[in-house]
Parts: sequence; structure tokens; C-alpha cells
Amino acid sequence: MGASTGTRIARDAPFHDEGHGFDVFGLHPPSLASAIDATSAIYERYFRVDSQGAEHIPKTGPAILVANHGGMLPIDAAMLFLDVVRRTDPPRIPRAVADHFVPRLPLVSTFFARLGVVSGTRANVRYLLERGELIAIFPEGVSGPAKPFRERYCVQHWAVGFAELAIRYRAPVIPVAIIGAEESWPLVMKLRNVRVFGAPYLPIPASLVPLPTHFHIRYGTPLHLDHGHIYTDAENPAIVAAAADTARAAVERLVQETLATRRGVFR
Repeated sequence: MGASTGTRIARDAPFHDEGHGFDVFGLHPPSLASAIDATSAIYERYFRVDSQGAEHIPKTGPAILVANHGGMLPIDAAMLFLDVVRRTDPPRIPRAVADHFVPRLPLVSTFFARLGVVSGTRANVRYLLERGELIAIFPEGVSGPAKPFRERYCVQHWAVGFAELAIRYRAPVIPVAIIGAEESWPLVMKLRNVRVFGAPYLPIPASLVPLPTHFHIRYGTPLHLDHGHIYTDAENPAIVAAAADTARAAVERLVQETLATRRGVFR
């Protein structure tokens, strides 16, 4: 009997073992394999993820996936992760960059770390890029999931730190559109006075579980934000902001193109 999908991916994906079966951030291939296998039905049958453009993801070297963000909890990040590890050959593990409060969550933070999630500090992301890893960043941060349903798929506040790193490390930026998450588990209200483990608010969802919307993931042509720039340009706020705006426009365009071609929310 052959190896499971998760075992194969965890076995073939590049992994920097620090000597105890974990990398420096806690990534653990056996845990990764189990998670991939356990969520196969969710990816394939529940959300029925339709993916195009994964060939734009570089096979090796530092690169940054930049995607839109929405929905009550990071289901979009989970589907992006599963899509990347399944559709890259050799498989690449996208290191999702989490908000500052995520490492404070009991149990959840450890589980995320085992799957490759990292706390979004500048030092962590720089270390991963220097090591030639694939990074997944949602520049909207918490403003994406926090937006009202009427503003779904409208990109919110856009952080620019990824652009500085892309210029500094000459890492291509791959724009990504994720469609389906905003209707799957929309937010009804935010309890801003209830802050658990540093989260900015307590979300109240419209349904007890995510709805089985049809997810669409589209990868765009890589953006080389470093072209025409030198290393020290990464320290110029105007240059960094302009580069970040270029990536934002690419993501917004990809989102609108994907929305225009889908046949419906659930099919």
C-alpha cells in the first residue's frame, strides 16, 4: 500500500530539521502529514476547491504569496495552504504569517506551529526568506475578516512590510485571489469589549459551522517588485509603498476577474 498524500508531501517537501524532528519554528512533518490527510475531504468535497495558476509559484527560492483575506476564521488561509502543498512539485510548504495574538492562543498556537505557521515578526519573516522559503502573507490582517458582509471581497487596510522584504531579498510576489471564504462563514457582529488572548474582538458568526461554498483560488503572474531598485531602496518608504500598491492592484484585479467568472456561491 502506497504512502498517503500527506505522508508523501511531508516526505518530499524541503524541511530544515533542527535535530529533534522540528524546525526552529516548530514545523513537524508527521503532524503536517496527518493534518493534510485529515482535511482531504474538506478540501476536495466540502469546499470543492477549484485552483488555477499554481505553475506561477517558483519551485525553489524565496517567494511571497500575497492574498486577499476574509471570513470569520482563517479558512481561506487553510485552503490556500492545502492547495499549495498539493499543487506544487516538488511540494512547497507555505509558511503562513499569523497576527501577533495567534501565538498566545492555547493549543491552537502549537497546532499552527506544527503546520508551519509563524508569528508575523519582521525577524521571523526575514529568517525564512534568507532560508529560501515560501511565505504566505495576508496584508489586510484582521481588517479583512472584520469587514461587514456588504464589503466582501473589497480589500481593506493594506500593510506594506511584505514589499520591503520583496525588494530587500529580491523575492517574487505572487498575487493570489481566494473566493468563497467571505460567504462561507460571514461575520454578524464583533464584540470589541471582549478580547481573548489579545485578539482585537470576539467574532460572532452567522452560522454555527462554515457553509459549503465553492472555493476558487487563482494565482497571478509573479511580480518582481525589486526590478529597477537596489538593496537600499527597501529603506525608502515611498518606494516600498508604491511597490505594495502594485501588489494590491494585482490582487484586486485577480479577485474581480475570479468573481466575474464564477457561476455561483455554492457551485
